[in-house]
Amino acid sequence: MLAWYKARLASRPLLTQATTTALLFGLGDTIAQQAVDRVGPSQHDFKRTSRMALYGGVVFGPAAATWFKILQRRVSFPSSPNLTILARVACDQGLFAPTFIGIFLSSMAVLEGSDPREKLRQSYGEALKTNYMIWPFVQLVNFKLVPLEHRLLFVNTISIGWNCYLSYLNSHSDKKLE
Repeated sequence: MLAWYKARLASRPLLTQATTTALLFGLGDTIAQQAVDRVGPSQHDFKRTSRMALYGGVVFGPAAATWFKILQRRVSFPSSPNLTILARVACDQGLFAPTFIGIFLSSMAVLEGSDPREKLRQSYGEALKTNYMIWPFVQLVNFKLVPLEHRLLFVNTISIGWNCYLSYLNSHSDKKLE
C-alpha cells in the first residue's frame, strides 16, 4: 500500500495529497458521528461527512501541501537545524493554524447555510486553544523526522482524531445555535 501511495505521490503529488486528505477528513467525521455521537449507521449524516471531505480535499489538502513546501524553502537556518524546526513550528502555529481554523469553521458554516460570524464566535477560541495543546508537539516531530513529501500524510494521520474533534465541535456549536 505504501509503495502504491509513493508511486501516486511521485506522479501526481497535489492530487494524491488532496485525495488522501479528503478521505481522512471524511473518516474523522465518520468516527465523530459513530464513536463519539453514537448516531448509528442508519442516522449517519452523509452530507456532514461530505462537507468535511470536500473541505479536506479542496481547501486543506492543497493549502497544507503548499504551505509545507513554502516552509521548506523559506524558513531555514542552515547553521542551526533545531532553530529551523522551531521557526517552522512557530510559523505553522502562528500563521497557518489560526487562519485555517477560521477558514474551516467559516467554510462549514457557509456549506451548512448558517452564519460564519456566529460559528466563529461560538467555536474559534475553543478550537484554537485545543489546537495549541496538540499541534505544536506534532509539528515538532513532523518537521524534525518526516521528509517533506510525507509531512501532509503524517499530519493527515494525526488529523483523523483532530478532524473527529473539529467535526464534533462544529456540529455541537450548531446545536447551541438552535
